[in-house]
Amino acid sequence: MFDLPTDLPADLVPLSWLLGVWEGTGVIDYSAGDDRFEGEFGHRVSFSHDGGDFVNYAATAWIIGEGEDAPHTPLVAETGYWRLARPQGPTDAGPALLPATQARETPRTADDVEALRNADGGFDLEVAIVHSDGISELYLGQVKGPRIDLASDAIVRPASAKPYASATRMYGYVDAHLLWAWDIAALGGSLASHASARLARVE
Repeated sequence: MFDLPTDLPADLVPLSWLLGVWEGTGVIDYSAGDDRFEGEFGHRVSFSHDGGDFVNYAATAWIIGEGEDAPHTPLVAETGYWRLARPQGPTDAGPALLPATQARETPRTADDVEALRNADGGFDLEVAIVHSDGISELYLGQVKGPRIDLASDAIVRPASAKPYASATRMYGYVDAHLLWAWDIAALGGSLASHASARLARVE
């Protein structure tokens, strides 16, 4: 049973089912040209908040070797921020380190958040994720109940990084587990299924 934090900012309530640390395993299966990538991986994901109107995201993954004593090979790690899409105003800090130009008299409320509901009955999302190999992704999408659908809107790739063109991600809360699937277009390949996992909340 997951207890919703009582101090949760109103903007985070639609994402509250994500909060916690999740661990489990998944499968990689992706082809690009003559290369085929497949195997089982371990995964640890953390969704947390520090009182702001965004969720902190961090994830690590590793290839699971065959046999009990086989070494685990680290994969690319990620960090980022998830937030409901809403216009930033004078009571919001930013950009950069600029403070808000106007004090907020009262905290944002459930009614304020409800006003953000889209025509599909969900809430639009903006998700920024940076990979440890230097690639940065901006996803747009929505959260609707216990399901999140995201599609890349922009990808920034340094000259040293491998080709990576676009991606989609899906997250769902099913039977007390976090299920996700990640499709990518990378290494010259077209957008296709790349990885999926089933994770249990451990913290």
